[in-house]
Amino acid sequence: MNNYKKTNPAIWSGRTSNDQLYLHEKITCIDIENDELPKNKQTSFTILGYACEEGVKRNLGRIGTESAPDQIRKMIGSLSNHFDKTVKIIDVGNIYCIGNDLEEAQTITSNKVFQILEKQYFSIILGGGHDLAYAHYNGIKKHQPDARIGIINLDAHFDLRSVNGQGNSGTPFYQISKENDRFKYLCLGIQEESNNKELFQTAQKLGVEYIKNTDFNITNKNNIEVVINNFINDVDLVYLTIDLDGFSSSVAPGVSAPSPFGFSIDIALFAIEQICNSKKLVSADIVELNPKYDLDNITAKLAARLVYYMMKFISSS
Repeated sequence: MNNYKKTNPAIWSGRTSNDQLYLHEKITCIDIENDELPKNKQTSFTILGYACEEGVKRNLGRIGTESAPDQIRKMIGSLSNHFDKTVKIIDVGNIYCIGNDLEEAQTITSNKVFQILEKQYFSIILGGGHDLAYAHYNGIKKHQPDARIGIINLDAHFDLRSVNGQGNSGTPFYQISKENDRFKYLCLGIQEESNNKELFQTAQKLGVEYIKNTDFNITNKNNIEVVINNFINDVDLVYLTIDLDGFSSSVAPGVSAPSPFGFSIDIALFAIEQICNSKKLVSADIVELNPKYDLDNITAKLAARLVYYMMKFISSS
């Protein structure tokens, strides 16, 4: 079985029109292994799925995220299309984990990210476990080996657990830190009760910047804006990763580790818009949707709208 599979175009469905009024009508699906991805000259996007839950399983989480990429696609497809006709959105398929070989899936994903960025598209990846971040970062690093890449993570967790034999969804940023001397990491929405003392100590040793969930709210937006701006000014490129379990479980019940103390949509969108407008953001992902535990597709719809707004902010910046 191949780790890569082209997306079935039938997944992109919904109301129809004569003028691409809905996003599913704008999407083009290609086989990135056999079809040429045309070099991009305008602001355009690719969507890649990371259909892998092995990292969550290794981290003792609730499995079910493998089906997340296609579920998010379904929710994106039904949204209205307000993008200019020059903006392309190309679906480049899914990466799967065969057996328990997470490392192979990560290597393939990294190579696909490199391939996409070399053609000058903005890459959006739909997870899948947060172990995607290790692969995603390495793909960006391969594309820009001399750049200082800043990671901004909207998340309840640091994901800085040490690797004891194998990586998992809780280790990606620790793995990145060990392989990169210029590690630069900002985490927004950290929940104290969800990260033990050792993780806070690790974050301190690695120079990680963070804002706790108790401070990551719209009433504190001015201070948050300063933190984000200072971080971005100190790097060459930005990689944005959004873990849906950072949101309040009232809007994101369908995750492996839901929490009622998560952050709200308004502050997340405020931060995302600021990051997108920086012109340093090159790639982004959304991870940890678990359709098995979702309620009426609330979390999948949240993920879809986050993708929509990222594309909107980037194409208009």
